[in-house]
Amino acid sequence: MPTIRALQLLADREAALVEREAPAPPGPDEVQLRVRAVGLNHIDVWGFRGMAFAKRQYPLTVGAEAAAEVIAVGSGVTGLALGDRVVPFSALTCGVCKACAQGRDNLCENVAGVRGFHVDGFAQDITNHPARLAVKVPDGVDLRDAVCVPVAYATVEHMLFDNARLEPGEWVLVHAGGSGIGSIAIRIAKSIGCTVITTVGSADKAAKASALGADHVINYREDRFEGVVRKLTGKKGVDVVFEHTGADTWNGSLLSMKRGGRLVTCGATSGPSGNINLMQLFQQQYRIIGSFGSPLSAMARALDRIASGVRPVIDTVYKLEDFRAGVDRLEHRDVFGKILVEL
Repeated sequence: MPTIRALQLLADREAALVEREAPAPPGPDEVQLRVRAVGLNHIDVWGFRGMAFAKRQYPLTVGAEAAAEVIAVGSGVTGLALGDRVVPFSALTCGVCKACAQGRDNLCENVAGVRGFHVDGFAQDITNHPARLAVKVPDGVDLRDAVCVPVAYATVEHMLFDNARLEPGEWVLVHAGGSGIGSIAIRIAKSIGCTVITTVGSADKAAKASALGADHVINYREDRFEGVVRKLTGKKGVDVVFEHTGADTWNGSLLSMKRGGRLVTCGATSGPSGNINLMQLFQQQYRIIGSFGSPLSAMARALDRIASGVRPVIDTVYKLEDFRAGVDRLEHRDVFGKILVEL
Protein backbone atom coordinates (compact mmCIF):
# COMPACT_ATOMS: atom_id res chain seq x y z
CA MET A 1 0.00 0.00 0.00
CA PRO A 2 1.47 3.41 -0.94
CA THR A 3 2.69 5.66 1.85
CA ILE A 4 3.48 9.35 2.26
CA ARG A 5 5.58 11.39 4.65
CA ALA A 6 3.82 13.38 7.36
CA LEU A 7 5.20 15.59 10.11
CA GLN A 8 3.22 14.78 13.21
CA LEU A 9 2.96 15.90 16.79
CA LEU A 10 3.06 12.78 18.97
CA ALA A 11 2.66 14.74 22.23
CA ASP A 12 3.23 18.32 23.37
CA ARG A 13 6.65 19.42 22.04
CA GLU A 14 7.33 15.99 20.56
CA ALA A 15 7.29 15.84 16.75
CA ALA A 16 8.42 13.19 14.29
CA LEU A 17 8.52 12.69 10.53
CA VAL A 18 6.59 9.47 9.92
CA GLU A 19 5.40 7.29 7.06
CA ARG A 20 1.64 6.97 6.87
CA GLU A 21 -0.88 5.50 4.48
CA ALA A 22 -1.56 7.66 1.44
CA PRO A 23 -5.05 9.17 1.30
CA ALA A 24 -7.82 7.59 -0.73
CA PRO A 25 -8.90 9.27 -3.99
CA PRO A 26 -10.74 12.55 -3.41
CA GLY A 27 -14.43 12.30 -2.61
CA PRO A 28 -17.22 14.37 -4.14
CA ASP A 29 -16.43 18.10 -4.14
CA GLU A 30 -12.84 17.43 -3.02
CA VAL A 31 -9.45 17.85 -4.65
CA GLN A 32 -6.32 15.88 -3.89
CA LEU A 33 -3.29 18.08 -3.33
CA ARG A 34 0.43 17.48 -3.54
CA VAL A 35 1.76 19.87 -0.92
CA ARG A 36 4.83 21.79 -2.04
CA ALA A 37 5.46 24.02 0.98
CA VAL A 38 4.04 25.08 4.33
CA GLY A 39 4.46 28.38 6.14
CA LEU A 40 5.17 28.68 9.84
CA ASN A 41 3.15 31.01 12.06
CA HIS A 42 2.59 31.57 15.76
CA ILE A 43 -0.37 29.22 15.52
CA ASP A 44 2.22 26.48 14.92
CA VAL A 45 4.14 27.54 18.02
CA TRP A 46 0.93 27.44 20.06
CA GLY A 47 0.06 24.04 18.66
CA PHE A 48 3.52 22.71 19.35
CA ARG A 49 3.24 23.89 22.96
CA GLY A 50 -0.11 22.15 23.29
CA MET A 51 -2.09 25.38 23.45
CA ALA A 52 -5.03 24.13 21.40
CA PHE A 53 -8.35 25.71 22.28
CA ALA A 54 -10.35 22.63 21.39
CA LYS A 55 -10.00 18.91 21.92
CA ARG A 56 -7.60 17.14 19.62
CA GLN A 57 -6.01 13.77 19.44
CA TYR A 58 -2.40 12.72 18.87
CA PRO A 59 -0.78 11.97 16.52
CA LEU A 60 -1.67 15.19 14.71
CA THR A 61 -0.19 16.23 11.36
CA VAL A 62 0.93 19.86 11.66
CA GLY A 63 0.87 22.76 9.18
CA ALA A 64 -1.91 25.34 8.88
CA GLU A 65 -0.61 27.27 5.86
CA ALA A 66 0.31 25.66 2.53
CA ALA A 67 0.74 25.90 -1.20
CA ALA A 68 0.01 22.85 -3.35
CA GLU A 69 -0.77 21.41 -6.78
CA VAL A 70 -4.00 19.63 -7.70
CA ILE A 71 -3.23 16.01 -8.62
CA ALA A 72 -6.76 14.55 -8.61
CA VAL A 73 -10.28 15.97 -8.78
CA GLY A 74 -13.40 14.48 -7.19
CA SER A 75 -16.86 14.42 -8.73
CA GLY A 76 -18.80 17.67 -8.81
CA VAL A 77 -15.72 19.89 -8.72
CA THR A 78 -15.75 22.91 -11.01
CA GLY A 79 -13.23 25.71 -11.37
CA LEU A 80 -10.18 23.59 -10.56
CA ALA A 81 -8.32 21.13 -12.77
CA LEU A 82 -5.31 18.84 -12.68
CA GLY A 83 -2.08 20.81 -12.42
CA ASP A 84 -3.64 23.94 -10.93
CA ARG A 85 -1.61 25.57 -8.18
CA VAL A 86 -3.68 26.47 -5.14
CA VAL A 87 -3.55 27.74 -1.58
CA PRO A 88 -6.00 25.97 0.76
CA PHE A 89 -8.10 27.75 3.37
CA SER A 90 -7.15 26.04 6.65
CA ALA A 91 -10.43 26.50 8.52
CA LEU A 92 -12.93 23.79 7.64
CA THR A 93 -15.97 26.04 7.39
CA CYS A 94 -19.48 24.77 6.77
CA GLY A 95 -20.22 26.84 3.65
CA VAL A 96 -23.93 27.11 4.46
CA CYS A 97 -24.37 29.30 7.56
CA LYS A 98 -25.29 32.98 7.27
CA ALA A 99 -21.67 34.16 7.65
CA CYS A 100 -20.39 31.77 4.98
CA ALA A 101 -23.21 32.75 2.63
CA GLN A 102 -22.21 36.40 3.05
CA GLY A 103 -18.58 35.64 2.23
CA ARG A 104 -17.49 36.12 5.84
CA ASP A 105 -15.88 32.69 6.05
CA ASN A 106 -13.77 33.52 9.11
CA LEU A 107 -17.00 34.04 11.07
CA CYS A 108 -18.43 30.61 10.19
CA GLU A 109 -20.82 29.38 12.88
CA ASN A 110 -19.98 25.70 12.41
CA VAL A 111 -16.21 25.39 11.88
CA ALA A 112 -15.08 21.76 12.01
CA GLY A 113 -11.58 22.81 13.08
CA VAL A 114 -8.42 24.42 11.75
CA ARG A 115 -6.09 22.12 9.85
CA GLY A 116 -2.78 21.65 11.60
CA PHE A 117 -4.22 22.81 14.90
CA HIS A 118 -7.36 20.80 15.67
CA VAL A 119 -7.33 18.30 12.80
CA ASP A 120 -4.60 16.96 10.51
CA GLY A 121 -2.79 19.74 8.66
CA PHE A 122 -0.77 20.19 5.49
CA ALA A 123 2.74 19.07 6.45
CA GLN A 124 2.34 15.87 4.45
CA ASP A 125 3.09 14.96 0.86
CA ILE A 126 -0.52 14.42 -0.27
CA THR A 127 -3.86 15.39 1.28
CA ASN A 128 -7.51 15.79 0.28
CA HIS A 129 -9.28 19.10 0.78
CA PRO A 130 -12.70 20.63 -0.02
CA ALA A 131 -12.45 22.24 -3.46
CA ARG A 132 -14.51 25.27 -2.38
CA LEU A 133 -11.78 26.01 0.20
CA ALA A 134 -8.92 26.22 -2.28
CA VAL A 135 -7.97 29.43 -4.09
CA LYS A 136 -6.13 29.25 -7.42
CA VAL A 137 -2.70 30.86 -7.56
CA PRO A 138 -2.33 33.34 -10.46
CA ASP A 139 0.23 32.68 -13.16
CA GLY A 140 3.56 34.28 -12.39
CA VAL A 141 3.22 34.02 -8.59
CA ASP A 142 5.95 31.84 -7.09
CA LEU A 143 4.73 29.17 -4.66
CA ARG A 144 7.22 30.43 -2.07
CA ASP A 145 5.26 33.68 -2.09
CA ALA A 146 1.85 32.02 -2.39
CA VAL A 147 2.43 29.82 0.67
CA CYS A 148 2.52 32.99 2.80
CA VAL A 149 -1.07 33.86 1.86
CA PRO A 150 -3.56 31.64 3.75
CA VAL A 151 -2.58 32.64 7.29
CA ALA A 152 -0.17 35.60 7.11
CA TYR A 153 -0.67 37.73 4.00
CA ALA A 154 -4.46 37.36 3.88
CA THR A 155 -4.67 38.19 7.58
CA VAL A 156 -2.89 41.48 6.87
CA GLU A 157 -5.07 42.15 3.82
CA HIS A 158 -8.20 41.62 5.93
CA MET A 159 -6.90 43.71 8.83
CA LEU A 160 -5.79 46.72 6.83
CA PHE A 161 -8.60 46.97 4.30
CA ASP A 162 -11.72 45.06 5.42
CA ASN A 163 -11.37 46.19 9.03
CA ALA A 164 -9.12 49.26 9.42
CA ARG A 165 -10.17 50.72 6.02
CA LEU A 166 -6.65 51.99 5.42
CA GLU A 167 -6.49 54.72 2.78
CA PRO A 168 -3.61 56.09 0.70
CA GLY A 169 -1.72 58.89 2.42
CA GLU A 170 -2.57 57.87 5.98
CA TRP A 171 -0.09 57.30 8.80
CA VAL A 172 0.10 53.76 10.15
CA LEU A 173 2.00 52.28 13.09
CA VAL A 174 3.01 48.67 12.45
CA HIS A 175 4.19 46.75 15.49
CA ALA A 176 6.88 44.07 15.25
CA GLY A 177 7.97 45.04 11.76
CA GLY A 178 10.29 42.04 11.56
CA SER A 179 7.53 39.49 12.01
CA GLY A 180 5.86 37.67 9.15
CA ILE A 181 2.73 39.81 9.23
CA GLY A 182 4.52 42.98 10.30
CA SER A 183 6.86 42.89 7.30
CA ILE A 184 3.93 42.25 4.97
CA ALA A 185 1.98 45.14 6.50
CA ILE A 186 4.90 47.52 5.89
CA ARG A 187 5.12 46.55 2.24
CA ILE A 188 1.39 46.77 1.62
CA ALA A 189 0.97 50.11 3.38
CA LYS A 190 3.93 51.60 1.52
CA SER A 191 2.60 50.28 -1.80
CA ILE A 192 -0.52 52.45 -1.48
CA GLY A 193 1.35 55.58 -0.39
CA CYS A 194 1.03 55.51 3.40
CA THR A 195 3.61 56.83 5.86
CA VAL A 196 4.77 53.85 7.93
CA ILE A 197 6.17 53.86 11.45
CA THR A 198 7.28 50.49 12.74
CA THR A 199 8.68 49.04 15.96
CA VAL A 200 11.47 46.47 16.16
CA GLY A 201 13.66 45.01 18.89
CA SER A 202 17.19 45.24 17.49
CA ALA A 203 19.48 47.39 15.37
CA ASP A 204 19.70 44.62 12.78
CA LYS A 205 15.92 44.50 12.41
CA ALA A 206 15.78 48.30 12.31
CA ALA A 207 18.12 48.34 9.31
CA LYS A 208 16.07 45.65 7.55
CA ALA A 209 12.78 47.48 8.24
CA SER A 210 14.23 50.68 6.78
CA ALA A 211 15.41 48.79 3.71
CA LEU A 212 11.90 47.38 3.39
CA GLY A 213 10.52 50.90 3.08
CA ALA A 214 9.44 51.91 6.58
CA ASP A 215 9.64 55.70 6.90
CA HIS A 216 10.42 55.68 10.63
CA VAL A 217 11.77 52.77 12.69
CA ILE A 218 11.65 52.70 16.49
CA ASN A 219 13.71 50.29 18.58
CA TYR A 220 11.28 49.68 21.41
CA ARG A 221 14.11 48.45 23.65
CA GLU A 222 15.69 51.91 23.50
CA ASP A 223 12.73 54.31 23.25
CA ARG A 224 9.12 54.47 24.36
CA PHE A 225 7.48 54.11 20.97
CA GLU A 226 4.37 56.11 21.87
CA GLY A 227 6.48 59.18 22.68
CA VAL A 228 8.35 58.94 19.40
CA VAL A 229 5.08 58.49 17.48
CA ARG A 230 3.55 61.58 19.07
CA LYS A 231 6.66 63.59 18.18
CA LEU A 232 6.76 62.34 14.59
CA THR A 233 3.10 63.20 14.04
CA GLY A 234 3.19 66.63 15.66
CA LYS A 235 1.29 65.26 18.69
CA LYS A 236 -1.64 64.23 16.48
CA GLY A 237 -1.03 60.47 16.42
CA VAL A 238 -1.45 57.95 13.61
CA ASP A 239 -4.58 57.09 11.68
CA VAL A 240 -4.17 53.32 12.08
CA VAL A 241 -2.36 51.06 14.54
CA PHE A 242 -1.57 47.55 13.29
CA GLU A 243 -1.47 45.68 16.60
CA HIS A 244 -0.66 42.01 17.18
CA THR A 245 1.69 41.91 20.14
CA GLY A 246 -0.78 42.39 22.99
CA ALA A 247 -0.10 43.37 26.58
CA ASP A 248 3.33 44.94 26.15
CA THR A 249 2.22 47.47 23.55
CA TRP A 250 -1.49 47.89 24.24
CA ASN A 251 -1.52 51.12 26.28
CA GLY A 252 1.17 52.70 24.12
CA SER A 253 -0.81 51.82 21.02
CA LEU A 254 -3.86 53.66 22.34
CA LEU A 255 -1.73 56.72 23.12
CA SER A 256 -0.30 56.60 19.59
CA MET A 257 -3.66 57.09 17.86
CA LYS A 258 -5.07 60.34 16.61
CA ARG A 259 -8.58 61.41 17.50
CA GLY A 260 -10.91 59.10 15.60
CA GLY A 261 -8.05 56.67 14.91
CA ARG A 262 -8.48 52.97 14.29
CA LEU A 263 -6.67 50.14 16.03
CA VAL A 264 -6.92 46.68 14.49
CA THR A 265 -5.54 43.67 16.36
CA CYS A 266 -5.12 40.01 15.52
CA GLY A 267 -2.76 38.74 18.21
CA ALA A 268 -1.46 38.85 21.75
CA THR A 269 1.95 37.20 21.67
CA SER A 270 3.19 39.21 24.68
CA GLY A 271 0.10 38.48 26.77
CA PRO A 272 -3.69 38.48 26.39
CA SER A 273 -4.73 41.12 28.95
CA GLY A 274 -4.75 44.89 28.61
CA ASN A 275 -6.47 47.83 30.31
CA ILE A 276 -8.40 50.61 28.67
CA ASN A 277 -9.50 54.03 29.91
CA LEU A 278 -13.14 54.25 28.86
CA MET A 279 -13.13 58.05 28.94
CA GLN A 280 -10.14 58.03 26.61
CA LEU A 281 -11.97 55.58 24.36
CA PHE A 282 -15.12 57.65 23.87
CA GLN A 283 -13.64 61.13 24.11
CA GLN A 284 -11.02 60.32 21.48
CA GLN A 285 -13.61 58.37 19.48
CA TYR A 286 -11.27 55.47 18.92
CA ARG A 287 -12.34 52.48 16.87
CA ILE A 288 -10.89 49.21 18.14
CA ILE A 289 -11.38 46.22 15.86
CA GLY A 290 -10.61 42.58 16.54
CA SER A 291 -9.54 40.59 13.50
CA PHE A 292 -8.99 36.84 13.17
CA GLY A 293 -7.91 35.05 10.02
CA SER A 294 -9.51 36.21 6.80
CA PRO A 295 -12.32 35.41 4.38
CA LEU A 296 -11.58 33.58 1.16
CA SER A 297 -12.01 36.86 -0.71
CA ALA A 298 -9.02 38.35 1.15
CA MET A 299 -6.90 35.38 0.10
CA ALA A 300 -7.78 36.03 -3.54
CA ARG A 301 -6.99 39.75 -3.17
CA ALA A 302 -3.70 38.91 -1.46
CA LEU A 303 -2.65 36.70 -4.35
CA ASP A 304 -3.52 39.45 -6.82
CA ARG A 305 -1.53 41.94 -4.76
CA ILE A 306 1.50 39.63 -4.84
CA ALA A 307 1.05 39.27 -8.61
CA SER A 308 1.22 43.07 -8.84
CA GLY A 309 4.64 43.02 -7.18
CA VAL A 310 3.93 43.44 -3.45
CA ARG A 311 5.67 40.28 -2.32
CA PRO A 312 6.05 38.89 1.20
CA VAL A 313 9.44 38.83 2.92
CA ILE A 314 11.00 35.37 3.20
CA ASP A 315 13.39 34.90 6.13
CA THR A 316 14.39 31.22 5.92
CA VAL A 317 13.41 28.08 4.03
CA TYR A 318 13.79 24.72 5.81
CA LYS A 319 13.37 21.13 4.72
CA LEU A 320 10.50 19.12 6.18
CA GLU A 321 12.79 17.19 8.50
CA ASP A 322 14.07 20.51 9.92
CA PHE A 323 10.60 21.78 10.88
CA ARG A 324 11.53 21.88 14.58
CA ALA A 325 14.40 24.29 13.87
CA GLY A 326 11.94 26.63 12.15
CA VAL A 327 9.52 26.52 15.08
CA ASP A 328 12.36 27.22 17.52
CA ARG A 329 13.52 30.17 15.41
CA LEU A 330 9.99 31.60 15.35
CA GLU A 331 9.45 31.00 19.07
CA HIS A 332 12.63 32.90 19.93
CA ARG A 333 11.70 35.73 17.51
CA ASP A 334 14.97 35.26 15.64
CA VAL A 335 13.26 36.09 12.37
CA PHE A 336 12.63 38.87 9.87
CA GLY A 337 9.77 37.91 7.59
CA LYS A 338 8.31 34.46 6.95
CA ILE A 339 9.74 31.02 7.70
CA LEU A 340 8.85 28.35 5.14
CA VAL A 341 9.20 24.58 5.03
CA GLU A 342 9.45 22.92 1.62
CA LEU A 343 8.35 19.36 0.98
